[in-house]
Amino acid sequence: MHLTLRQLKVFEAVARHLNYTRAAEELHLTQPAVSMQVKQLEDSLGVALFEQLGKRVHLTEAGTEVLGYARTITQHLDELEGVLNRMKGLGGGRLRISVATTANYFIPTLLGTFSRRYPDVTVTLDVTNRETLLRQLAENTVDLVVMGQPPDEADVEAEAFMDNPLVIVAPTDHPLARKKKIPLSRLQEETFLVRESGSGTRIAMERFFNERKMKFKTGMEVGSNEAIKQSVQAGLGLGLLSRATIEQELTLKRLVELDVADFPIMRHWFVVHRRGKRLSAAAEAFKKFVLNEPTKLLGQNQRRKS
Repeated sequence: MHLTLRQLKVFEAVARHLNYTRAAEELHLTQPAVSMQVKQLEDSLGVALFEQLGKRVHLTEAGTEVLGYARTITQHLDELEGVLNRMKGLGGGRLRISVATTANYFIPTLLGTFSRRYPDVTVTLDVTNRETLLRQLAENTVDLVVMGQPPDEADVEAEAFMDNPLVIVAPTDHPLARKKKIPLSRLQEETFLVRESGSGTRIAMERFFNERKMKFKTGMEVGSNEAIKQSVQAGLGLGLLSRATIEQELTLKRLVELDVADFPIMRHWFVVHRRGKRLSAAAEAFKKFVLNEPTKLLGQNQRRKS
């Protein structure tokens, strides 16, 4: 049996996406090059790793087995790289970070400062939804994740580093815009625009109202914070958003934060990685940076909890 690390890397990307085109884009290769690498791996192993049913690509039983070993091999190589980087000192290395879409409003500021401090570190950033973040952690395909509270059952280590208050926003001409101490019961008369099911904001909102045995009316289900802001400005309903996402709209008086009893809902941002993962020197440096710098760089309250 003769196979290469390159073949395993290409195979893992195709298996993760179940799509040759997206794997090629991620690896900066042509689709024929990706197909060739997979075919050579299949020939070397003597088994088919994928099957195509209609337009969809599926892993075969053998492909599922190979994927587990491929990820283990990749993990060990990453750990080896981390150990050697620590022995040599942090003079370079790679850092793979994934962040929740809402975190993208402040992460560029942190990464900008980090990159100036460690110019030889190559950073790969993925901005995605909560479901994908949890999958990436489970599959160990990233070094660190920045997200809201991970679920209790997740096999991860998480440390809080910054407050993430969730507030209710309305258009500036809304009848409640200038009211003070709005009772929660009044919100039951309003329609809310909500994120997709499973998003951190949606989960926090549902938990908040359920704990108070209150119901809220939902209008459109909206797939991004930007779309919620635009829809609220258009008068389609109220929104529940992280305060970090609306600073510009508040300054420009496009939206208003409502003064509602028991608000904001106080959540936190966490830096997260697989439990027991041996972080590279670059990942260790970024984690330490995130746990110590946000207060100075972003002017927000810093909280650190396990």
